[in-house]
Amino acid sequence: MTNLLEKHAKSFYWASFFLSKKTFNKCSSLYNFCRTLDDLADDESRLDLKRKKFLKFKEDFVKKNFDNLIIREMWYLIESENISKKVVIDLFDGVETDLQEKVKINSKKDLLIYSYRVAGTVGLMMSKILKVSNKEAFKGAIDLGIAMQLTNIARDVNEDKNRERQYIKSDFSSIKETIKDSEIFYKESFNSISSIPMRSRFSVLVARRVYRKIGDYILKQKNIENYNKAGKIYVSVFGKIIETLLSISDFIKLLFVREINHGNRVNHNVLEEEINLNERV
Repeated sequence: MTNLLEKHAKSFYWASFFLSKKTFNKCSSLYNFCRTLDDLADDESRLDLKRKKFLKFKEDFVKKNFDNLIIREMWYLIESENISKKVVIDLFDGVETDLQEKVKINSKKDLLIYSYRVAGTVGLMMSKILKVSNKEAFKGAIDLGIAMQLTNIARDVNEDKNRERQYIKSDFSSIKETIKDSEIFYKESFNSISSIPMRSRFSVLVARRVYRKIGDYILKQKNIENYNKAGKIYVSVFGKIIETLLSISDFIKLLFVREINHGNRVNHNVLEEEINLNERV
């Protein structure tokens, strides 16, 4: 099978070099599943055909159609890593949000719920693969997923507009505000990474720094004209090397974390209005 992680997720693939082969393979299986869902939503075919393919994939997942290798590997992860099926259904719900003629998110609450469903869920599943057991740390994993999704949304405003999707307004003020909001989630995720076993911890720190750097590059555009001219904003190989080196200091800081007290309660209370997170972690 083609490694979709290597093909499509350059930042995550870079960070994955610091994982053991066994853990990398599990993360790759999770990414293949998530990417397959994304591709169903982003397919250029007619909406009714996309919905039909999506619902068939969901039905195959629920019924454990192991003829589909991606589904077979995902169920192996669910059972071996004790991942709640509710989290996977949350992911399906998030992707289904995009299966409309026009997508428009009208409130910060809806934006957070969407970001949890399509990315906070992935952070939560990743933390299970990485053998996290601390309940407070699971909340930080959700935060890191949401932070990265907000970064994605701020970066892809024009691309999303071409697909008739509006998660935030397309002015630079809204883009800056989204990056600012992502910073809250990046910050709150940090101490939770200390619950990841040493062997895998550095990889998450690198992914966190590299992805966070995309937000810095966006802010450097200063206005919507420069943002529009910049195209797809990404971190260069040299930039990734710098962020990897800086992650060493993060690794050292985490050695001194003795207790994890999740502090992002205001935003999590918003999520709890729709989703019982305690049932997911």
